[in-house]
Amino acid sequence: MGVGACQATVMPVERSDPRGAEELTRYYEVYETIGSGGFAKVKLGRHLLTGEKVAIKIMDKKELGEDLPRVKVEIEAMKNLSHQHVCRLYHVIETTSKIFIVLEYCPGGELFDYIIAKDRLSEEETRVFFRQIVSALAYVHSQGYAHRDLKPENLLIDENHNLKLIDFGLCAKPKGGLGSELMTCCGSPAYAAPELIQGKSYIGSEADVWSMGVLLFALLCGYLPFDDDNCMVLYRKITRGDYDNPAWLSTGSVLLLNQMMQVEPKRRLTVRHLLDHPWVLKDYNSPVEWHSKQPLGHIDEDCITEMAVGLKRSRESTTRLVKEWRYDQTTAIYLLLLAKKRRGRPVRLRLEQPIYDPSSCSPLHQGMQVGTATPTMRDERCVCVCVCVKVVFYVYVCKSPPCDLRAISVLPKKPFSPSVEKRWVGSPKSERKEPITAPRSHEGRGRERDHNKENIAVQQEKDVDIFALPAPRTPASSKKNARGHKNVLTTPTQKGKGIKIKSLTPNGESGGSAGKEQSKNRTVDVEVLAFSPERRSRSLDLAGTRDSGQKKKAGKVFGSLERGLDKVITMLTPSKRRGLRDGPRKIKVQYNVTLTSQTDPDQVLNQILTILPEKHVDFTQKGYSLKCRTHGDFGKVNMAFELEVCLLQRPEVVGIRRQRLKGDAWVYKHLVEDILSTCSI
Repeated sequence: MGVGACQATVMPVERSDPRGAEELTRYYEVYETIGSGGFAKVKLGRHLLTGEKVAIKIMDKKELGEDLPRVKVEIEAMKNLSHQHVCRLYHVIETTSKIFIVLEYCPGGELFDYIIAKDRLSEEETRVFFRQIVSALAYVHSQGYAHRDLKPENLLIDENHNLKLIDFGLCAKPKGGLGSELMTCCGSPAYAAPELIQGKSYIGSEADVWSMGVLLFALLCGYLPFDDDNCMVLYRKITRGDYDNPAWLSTGSVLLLNQMMQVEPKRRLTVRHLLDHPWVLKDYNSPVEWHSKQPLGHIDEDCITEMAVGLKRSRESTTRLVKEWRYDQTTAIYLLLLAKKRRGRPVRLRLEQPIYDPSSCSPLHQGMQVGTATPTMRDERCVCVCVCVKVVFYVYVCKSPPCDLRAISVLPKKPFSPSVEKRWVGSPKSERKEPITAPRSHEGRGRERDHNKENIAVQQEKDVDIFALPAPRTPASSKKNARGHKNVLTTPTQKGKGIKIKSLTPNGESGGSAGKEQSKNRTVDVEVLAFSPERRSRSLDLAGTRDSGQKKKAGKVFGSLERGLDKVITMLTPSKRRGLRDGPRKIKVQYNVTLTSQTDPDQVLNQILTILPEKHVDFTQKGYSLKCRTHGDFGKVNMAFELEVCLLQRPEVVGIRRQRLKGDAWVYKHLVEDILSTCSI
């Protein structure tokens, strides 16, 4: 079961277990399924505090039944394994009915799909991958574990095109050490060693070497050395070691395969011999490095510092909690920050994205819900810079779950603060404070005098709420200076130049010397204006003057401002109809996409729809995407995969994206190849 890339549209998780889903969504955003197995499914997710993508393996305890102890073994093994070529465990969440295992996300998908796309790999590329497999297995064996389920489906490709070993559900850690004999027959038949099939006792590390030999053959040849639809025939081939080497294999490759796939276990190469085998050393100056570059004992000071500051703890208590390795939220934050650092990204927590708690939803969020939209993997805040009424402002679209707030905010060029409070515009005179203005250059003062001549009336409409975001937190040493800029709305275009929006006199008059004198040093007590979505289709009566002429003039100014903001809201607010595609997706060429010679996607889709029933494949259609299933003798789904007709950007032809969701990989390979070849595309 893979946890690799998924090209389909990200969808919200179905919350069949409310308590379990609530526990999970406290820390993660959960998206659509990217893989499934016998008793589990894997969903794409994102950690809220770090913003890192993760793979979330979800298992139902009732469905696991007798396999529940096996899951416990897998979790315990992954807690003890930390290696550059082993998929990293971040977090384990267990509820009364569910187990959630949060793992490292590998966008490259399964090695199996890569083999299919390439047909077969060159010896040079195979050597790169095989050295990484040897490195991972040598480390796993050094920790006393035997994997016992090595195959291309259990190796994922990360963003740097490196392999990560997954699925330790069948691993074993003998109490007497790795040299102790095991009796359990497990794994995939095509990769199983002869001694397992014969029911004999076996050494786990020796069985792993045989599986590595089958895997190496699959990389070099693009098919399995032992394969047959009849299980008894397959078992006979394996016990005899009966396979044929294709003509394109080099002498060194044939020799290595023969040494690894020896029927007699004691005659096989060991992992230690593979580290510096001549075939493995070719084009390299050193043996395979199998020691972990990510030991659990090492604590990164940068990550600890960021956690201590962001979570408001002392460094000592933070370090102590991390060293407990409970694989809870603390462990997840530390390991994900460490992953960011290793990729050269800033070691920062996304504190503007707090962990969601429904009871702490602010009145602003509660009062401005506009419905639920499909979450995306984009950053939560879409930022746009606009110019309107000579004021440069930012537009933020807040999508804090579950409210999905969309409000337009006008504010100076300052850091965004996530906390929200309500302010009233046009407060009584006794409540207003004189602003403390910062010194300006001569050029800035001249520009300011020009703008002081334009006084704008502001009065709140009775049934309209105007909200304001408070100023961002500042260090104690600079609080006094920060107050000086509190109520000034300026353009960030030139240093020392700014625009102030002035308030009116208490009686609303802007004309005359008295009005000018009183309004000269008073600014509107608003730092940020946010217009309620419910009111955005109406003009706001923001004029405070009794004079109809002045009221109309001010209304024009703010009316044009609001109309401009309405356009931005309309542009940034996704429509429900927009989510429905009228045509196929446009994607880049990827290894799990089969190119066609067609340019009409509808023609390709119709051909596939005609072929699927002939191959006894059930399917459900959603646009140009097909969820396909095959059933066994008793109606149980034994194969599930997805086919999607896409448009490729370069070359501009139709492609078919394929992804295995469930079932035997090589059976899936033969079935999909049969479907696509029959379509004559």
